[in-house]
Amino acid sequence: MSEPSQIYFDHAATTPIHPQVVEAMLPFITTHYGNPSSTYALAREARKAMDIARDSVAEILGCRSTEVIFTSGGSESDNLAIKGVAFATQDRGRHIVTTAVEHHAVLHACEFLHKYLNYEVTVVPVDASGRVDPDAVGRALRPDTVLVSVMLANNEIGTIQQVREIADLAHARGAIVHTDAVQGASSLDLDVGRLGVDLLSLSAHKFNGPKGAGVLFVRRGTPILPQQQGGGQERGMRSGTENTASIVGAATALRIAQERRDAFVAHCMDLRDYLVERVLNCVEDSMLTGHPLERLVNNASFAFRGADGEAMLMALDAEGIAASAGSACTSGTLEVSHVLRAIGLDDDLGGGSLRLSLGMDNTRADVVRFVDLLPGIVERAREARRISVG
Repeated sequence: MSEPSQIYFDHAATTPIHPQVVEAMLPFITTHYGNPSSTYALAREARKAMDIARDSVAEILGCRSTEVIFTSGGSESDNLAIKGVAFATQDRGRHIVTTAVEHHAVLHACEFLHKYLNYEVTVVPVDASGRVDPDAVGRALRPDTVLVSVMLANNEIGTIQQVREIADLAHARGAIVHTDAVQGASSLDLDVGRLGVDLLSLSAHKFNGPKGAGVLFVRRGTPILPQQQGGGQERGMRSGTENTASIVGAATALRIAQERRDAFVAHCMDLRDYLVERVLNCVEDSMLTGHPLERLVNNASFAFRGADGEAMLMALDAEGIAASAGSACTSGTLEVSHVLRAIGLDDDLGGGSLRLSLGMDNTRADVVRFVDLLPGIVERAREARRISVG
């Protein structure tokens, strides 16, 4: 009996690398292998490619090329932004404002500053759709607030935040603003002027680029201290021999993502809306998590009351369908994620979460196959949970 064909519904976790990205990277893995920091011809080829990549990213972000720093990914970009600004502004204050639904790279960086360096961190709650009220952020601001970090769009439930409104409030009080835009590159406007932010983080493997490559935009004049010392690469902000191939790949992937953004939005929104309608109609005691309208076009996240999330994922995997849950199995116990807790889901509902994130490679036939299988999978997962809780 043949294996079922694979359906990949986990593009929020990572994406397949685009063939044009592989093609752009290959010369810098093979023939153009010079160290960009050296001065001979082989090295100059690598340096030229990096300069072109930086200019390309800057054009998309609407910033100067000198404001683009290449990193190893979204987590490093988040950490450099948060810790770098915190360390550089200690004389102004030790208060940071963020939200309850941020990526762990942001929340754990803030926790580090609180635990080891006595920073105060205000975590602003969100509503039932996962949206933070800009006025609530405004009320959290203090004279000693040095940084506000609010993600552009949530990686788990897809909710898009009102970053511009928050940035305006923060700037009026003298705070620096960072946004984790890792999930938004394929479908959202990344122009930093329109977003009004001082720092913005990206990760290439979320938009069909290579893993281990990221971007941090740092607006000129923003106080920030490097977190990695060494040879002074990236204008001293991120020392270490540059990964030329991945930098070229990241810039190429970002350009492709933005060029086909309209097509991506149209394709994924059509599939997502069809998927949401079918799932909510065919499974009892199900709900869509996240904002119903202000959400990523490729995100469909659900909660099924009384179901076991891990059991659903295993059953889907057996059918050749890759998906994700808003919970993690830790030491044999299912833990509801901090995002689902923040929007008010209890164990019975949050424990049965499922995130489907779509891409250009998905089709309506993929959705139909998934929906045909889902009711039986959810019922078995509910039975598994009933047995596990006794």
